[in-house]
Amino acid sequence: MSLKFLVCQKLMNEVIKNESQHGQMSSKVDWRVLIVDKFSMRMISSCLTMHELSAEGITLVEDINKKREPLQTMEAVYLLTPCEDSIQKLIQDFDASNRPIYKSAYVYFTEAISDSLFDKMKGQSIVKFMKACKEINVSFLPCEKQVFSLDSPNFFQSFYSSSQNSKTETMEKIAEQIATLCATLGEFPSIRYRSDWNSNLELSELIRQKLEAYKNDEPKMGEGPETAKSILLILDRGFDCISPLLHELTFQAMAYDLLPISNDVYKYDNKEVLLDENDELWCALRHEHIAVVSQKVTTHLKNFIESKPISSTDKASIRDLSQMIKKMPQYQKELSKYATHLQLTEDCMNAFQGKIKSLCKIEQDLAMGKDADDEEIKDPMSQMAPILLDPSVSNNDKIRIILLYIMNKNGVSKENFEKVATHANLEKNEREILLNLNHLGVNVVNNGNNQNKYRIPRKERISENTYQMSRWTPILKDIMEDTIDNKLDTNHFPFLINRTKPTFSSVAKSTRFGRWRDEKAQKSEIRNVPRLIVFIVGGMSYSEMRCAYEVTKAYENWEVILGSTHILTPEIFLKNLSEIS
Repeated sequence: MSLKFLVCQKLMNEVIKNESQHGQMSSKVDWRVLIVDKFSMRMISSCLTMHELSAEGITLVEDINKKREPLQTMEAVYLLTPCEDSIQKLIQDFDASNRPIYKSAYVYFTEAISDSLFDKMKGQSIVKFMKACKEINVSFLPCEKQVFSLDSPNFFQSFYSSSQNSKTETMEKIAEQIATLCATLGEFPSIRYRSDWNSNLELSELIRQKLEAYKNDEPKMGEGPETAKSILLILDRGFDCISPLLHELTFQAMAYDLLPISNDVYKYDNKEVLLDENDELWCALRHEHIAVVSQKVTTHLKNFIESKPISSTDKASIRDLSQMIKKMPQYQKELSKYATHLQLTEDCMNAFQGKIKSLCKIEQDLAMGKDADDEEIKDPMSQMAPILLDPSVSNNDKIRIILLYIMNKNGVSKENFEKVATHANLEKNEREILLNLNHLGVNVVNNGNNQNKYRIPRKERISENTYQMSRWTPILKDIMEDTIDNKLDTNHFPFLINRTKPTFSSVAKSTRFGRWRDEKAQKSEIRNVPRLIVFIVGGMSYSEMRCAYEVTKAYENWEVILGSTHILTPEIFLKNLSEIS
């Protein structure tokens, strides 16, 4: 079941269509305004269209943090992240010293609101205008069918910096958001974590506490022979710092790395195209190697043309498609999609030619520790030197190469570090990026104390069909498979033990938590298979997102859900490293 579908259904049923807003007896839906903050706007945008909202009486969507025109004859629906700023703005909208800017308010919070924030509303004018106040417990972004994000890149610094207060606050927030994901999926999973990073245990304990609170409110959560097998695996980004650095050659990862795609919007020829799961062709191609994408787009196009009364052509150029669209405007939508993906493929290949192509070879050799002929890399510096000395190679690409070299060597001497940094002509702040990898538990500069850390056993995946510049497989794929097969090392990935099972039958349900869905919806939404939910603190790469789908396809009796604090491209990963204090 698609995460986007579940979140869409929940937002529609509990916020947009809520019966308390317009009553069961009335066939007429009054126009209302929807008030959101930055996070809830992203959540709404990820799974609902303005057309769908307006069909339910939402005439306007406004940002609570911006100045808004008073609409005293209209009711307002608030969907907010419970935080100081949002609560203050909500109170101000119905301040007794001014006229309220809306007729009344239906207030929904994405997650549990703290007692201190809840108390701030008491005694305020907002209470007289409030017709509903409820926690809907959806505090994550459904990015794709099997991928979610907390949309919080700032958590990277909080988690990996030296400030304990900041880290504790971040983990509390992460735990609550993950708990809302599990509640939405109807899961009460066993928890495993990577023990080589101490904070993972603390985070896992916090998640357990949050899950048990949700279980108190929804005793059926996680019931059933299949869901009882479900596992939540907590990882920190330090388990694999190679995958976020490599130039990937599968379609989605390559496009987001090399092209200026922002908020999933790809621009070309004065057009803006959203790359999302409403585009079936994008879903079919995004995990394919770039070498076969163009061929597959052409095949899809040929099949489409043959199924329609369109003049056949052996070519599949952008110009040919433009001509077809003019002649056959009724097929504009479909033909435009083929044109988009042909152009996207062409842009990827143009960006790949030249320097990127040469970078890919050395990156794969450093990541694998072997060349394409399966020979050990004895002198990587001889391969790296021409790249580090080349002024036409960007410093970020040089940093990516140096970081891969450092990890290949499990740390380098101070002298060697200075040598490669000088060859690459790196500034002081750029050298800091290299050193900051140490905050993720990676050996950078050898000081005589560096220990050989546990390395996850790698599976042999190279065959005659493997592309030479795509030999690396993200470590996450091995971890996912070993978890499902019950082969994951229990010393380094233990289960959270001494789990306290509350006596649910004797616990009263919270009056501040609504039932998060009815029984009919629950039966239709939950797949009758166990789930492996993997969460990475510190970002997930597009290649790792692909692994969630590959493992689900290989294990038909399991479903893998992958989530993280945010989505990484190599540029974002380097930026995150640069911001660690």
